[in-house]
Amino acid sequence: MLNLLAAQFGTAEYTAYVVLRSIAIVLMFLASLAAIILVLLQQSNSEGIEGITGSSETFFGKNKGQSIESKLKKWSWICLGALAVLSIIFYVVVIILG
Repeated sequence: MLNLLAAQFGTAEYTAYVVLRSIAIVLMFLASLAAIILVLLQQSNSEGIEGITGSSETFFGKNKGQSIESKLKKWSWICLGALAVLSIIFYVVVIILG
């Protein structure tokens, strides 16, 4: 099929197609890897054993945890949004040129 694409388009168009496809795949891999790492770094929402023991946190410790947690959550949404946009771009490039 790639030979048909190369014959249909010139070598410049075929090279641009391969480059765009490769860049999209690499960017999707990096975005998915970053999203996986960010999600694994987040703490779970359940209190677990802390709810039974009644451990208390200071005001500053609690706010620090929430700010780090909110940043991790925000960046994971950004990575997942970038992954969604890149996958749509990849799909469009493959359908139109492939």
